[in-house]
Amino acid sequence: VQPNNYSTFYDDQRQNWSIMFESEKAAMDFSKQVCIAKCNSSPGLDSVLYQDLLLGEGQGVEAGDSLEVAYTGWLFQNNGLGQVFDSNVNKDKLLRLKLGSGKVIKGWEEGMMGMKKGGRRYLIIPPAWAYGAQGVPGRVPPDSMLVFEVEVKRVKLVKECAGSDGLSVGSRDSPDPSPVPSADGLPAE
Repeated sequence: VQPNNYSTFYDDQRQNWSIMFESEKAAMDFSKQVCIAKCNSSPGLDSVLYQDLLLGEGQGVEAGDSLEVAYTGWLFQNNGLGQVFDSNVNKDKLLRLKLGSGKVIKGWEEGMMGMKKGGRRYLIIPPAWAYGAQGVPGRVPPDSMLVFEVEVKRVKLVKECAGSDGLSVGSRDSPDPSPVPSADGLPAE
């Protein structure tokens, strides 16, 4: 994904290709379909598959950074998107999380690394990196592969938090973090 509605990729012979789309939405839709195609062409997905839809700005997030995200989660069914099982997109509350704290599924911990503020990413997460054999009663069947579209709305980097004395706290663009909501958000792994 490149600025101004371009996507670039390599083919099997390592030739570089670029495509320009009519709109940002068309570029994102294409990128989602590429990610689904990658998933369907993998014999057994054993790690998180992701595709950037918008790159965002600033420094990429790492373990220990705090984020506020908007997301939608679908079940992966019949080689594509199934029903939505969770979303906060039309709600007033963003999901707050600290990468590496173990409060969200392992697939999010891995799949969101390197994202930037304003970035959007498509994640396809195999069962072992999601809710596994237990699933989430009434929402996620056992051994379900999941698809998420996540957008980083706010970031508080660990590196920005420590002052010269190592103790003072400052933030570029978010209020002090609060605990991850457990009732509204995704259950812990």
